[in-house]
Amino acid sequence: MEIKKIGSQASAKGPAEWFTGTVRIDPLFTAPDPALVSGANVTFEPGARTAWHTHPLGQTLIVTAGCGWAQREGGPVEEIHPGDVVWFAPNERHWHGARPTSAMTHIAIQEKKDGKVVDWMEHVTDQQYQR
Repeated sequence: MEIKKIGSQASAKGPAEWFTGTVRIDPLFTAPDPALVSGANVTFEPGARTAWHTHPLGQTLIVTAGCGWAQREGGPVEEIHPGDVVWFAPNERHWHGARPTSAMTHIAIQEKKDGKVVDWMEHVTDQQYQR
């Protein structure tokens, strides 16, 4: 059995190529081979959000603090709150992040397929975000 302590992996700033605004990523776990699952605690400051993206095997978000928004391509922007569990299907184009006036934290869980967990696309524009 392997136990990893919280904070044993370094926090990282969300790269500007993939995020708008200030985002902190705290890795939680990466299961050892042959398992494919990984998870991170992701904190979005007010107004921060991901770029549009997909996950080859889908993604689960568990909102733990604050209030945020999530949108699937072609659907409405949905408000998400602590305790909400959001599932994005494999290859479903989407984005998620904080609301303009509040931070939001979620746990993100996803799996690798052919060594990849995410395909990043273009940034969510201010017009798309402020619908």
